[in-house]
Amino acid sequence: MQRRNFIKNTVAALAATSLLKPAVSSAFAKANAQPTFRMNYAPHDGMFKNSAGADFIDQIKFMHDQGFRAIEDNGLLGRSVADQEKIGKTLAQLGMTMGVFVVDGGDNWKISLTTGKQEFKDTFVKTCKTCVEAARRVNAKCMTVVPGFYERRTPIGIQTANVIDALRRGAEIFEPAGLIMVLEPLSDTPELFLRGSDQTFEICKAVKSPSCKILYDIYHMQRNEGDLINNIERCWDEIAYFQIGDNPGRKEPTSGEINYKNIFKYIASRGYTGVMGMEHGNAKEGKEGEMALIKAYREVDSF
Repeated sequence: MQRRNFIKNTVAALAATSLLKPAVSSAFAKANAQPTFRMNYAPHDGMFKNSAGADFIDQIKFMHDQGFRAIEDNGLLGRSVADQEKIGKTLAQLGMTMGVFVVDGGDNWKISLTTGKQEFKDTFVKTCKTCVEAARRVNAKCMTVVPGFYERRTPIGIQTANVIDALRRGAEIFEPAGLIMVLEPLSDTPELFLRGSDQTFEICKAVKSPSCKILYDIYHMQRNEGDLINNIERCWDEIAYFQIGDNPGRKEPTSGEINYKNIFKYIASRGYTGVMGMEHGNAKEGKEGEMALIKAYREVDSF
């Protein structure tokens, strides 16, 4: 009888201890976690490698502890299925969101959808189908599309029609899955076809699909057209995603000329609750630079 009571009490004690450990761990994590940002900013792989290590999963956990609730991963399609699933599981456990990844069909985008060539359109469609499966693994909703390079020997109207035709094929794939391809006008080189928000707005209207919208990268649009808040306002109905980067330098807010506090205040006033991709580098190196980056986001998030 005494032995039975001893075993019973021991089991009860062990059970109590096992129940206590998660509570203590949770309390410790809660005590060290930083407040959630007002806007849904999304860091990327490598942004906090000095603070969290080289492993992307560890970086995601560090991001969560710092108050971030989303990530971006442009190169997701280049990761193994196992790694994609691991990322998706980690995000689900932490209550975080996956931002964009790139519809990356290899080097064909450099030759461009503007040409109208069937081989490039076929590659685009095939990659869109691959994206549907990758998006499911990480619970993503948006994928970046860059139509490619300007075709100098083809009239602009023909190029535009070729791009619209290809994007309609992509929309046919993404719509049933509830996914959105977001078109990104860029400033990297004047040779790119898609460069302005008005041009992108026009194409989205022509495609006529809820699965074809604008990725408004504030850094690129500051370089290409300026007048940021007015242009965001003009294109608002077709914008599904934002990305961030200060100019010059393409680093975190407060490192350049863009008044991000005012821009974020405006975007929030319009009711946007989606992801804000942090597609930029760090202004300073090492852990010090990573902490300075977080501090900068705290500053511009306090509108």
